[in-house]
Amino acid sequence: MTGSVTAPVQRMTYDSPAAVDAERSLAVEAPVAFEYNGIAYAVMMATPIDLEDFAVGFTLSERLVDRADEILSMHIAQVALGWIVRIELPVQRAAPVRERARLRLVEGSCGLCGIESIEQVMRPLAVLEAALFVERAAIGRALAALEAHQPLGRETGAMHAAAFCSPDGTIAAVREDVGRHNALDKLLGAMAGQGLDPASGFLLLTARCSYELVEKAAQAGCPVLVTISAPTSLAAARAAAAGLTLVSLARGDSALIVTDAADRIR
Repeated sequence: MTGSVTAPVQRMTYDSPAAVDAERSLAVEAPVAFEYNGIAYAVMMATPIDLEDFAVGFTLSERLVDRADEILSMHIAQVALGWIVRIELPVQRAAPVRERARLRLVEGSCGLCGIESIEQVMRPLAVLEAALFVERAAIGRALAALEAHQPLGRETGAMHAAAFCSPDGTIAAVREDVGRHNALDKLLGAMAGQGLDPASGFLLLTARCSYELVEKAAQAGCPVLVTISAPTSLAAARAAAAGLTLVSLARGDSALIVTDAADRIR
């Protein structure tokens, strides 16, 4: 599995007709198909690295299992046009898989696209009650340290990163992908594998804050979400409803606290 490839390019300027041959690392994007108990479930466009983490995080985010250890087995195979991840779940989990697969129409990178029912998309979220407190300076420290944890981002300039940080801003885990939702799913899967409790720290994402990211954070039980770009109106509303502390437009010297009813930012 690889996250980047080298391709020939030509470097040009706007004030000269000449062009210079060069090479550029490009982020790999490939279809990754998920099958559960032999049922075709979803095809995601993703970077084919850390697929085990992606599979665990995606399965948890889709609410197909409640815990990572419910996944009985996993087999990853490269095929002609992409990758197939075959996952075996307990028999009692098969019915939700069949129902969700039936409802999916068009797959996107968020893990929620294609659901027929608006009510299903807007399902209530459990209210986060974790007593976690994060100092403002900790967010700045995490932002300053994040680039060092993004090798593919530095190489390609086309990767999102999702990081899990301790309350003091120390980065505990990072995953990268061309899709912001995929990066977060990979991170959640890695955290499950490493035994990192989502309630014990905050998430830092190099992305705009869409409602799907809020939902994934809340579903995982992480009480604080920090994003580098701004949230949508629905993301802010869903964060407030879930009691999620949302900090956006995070820069080296400032950020916006969008929702923080629990006063977690100190």
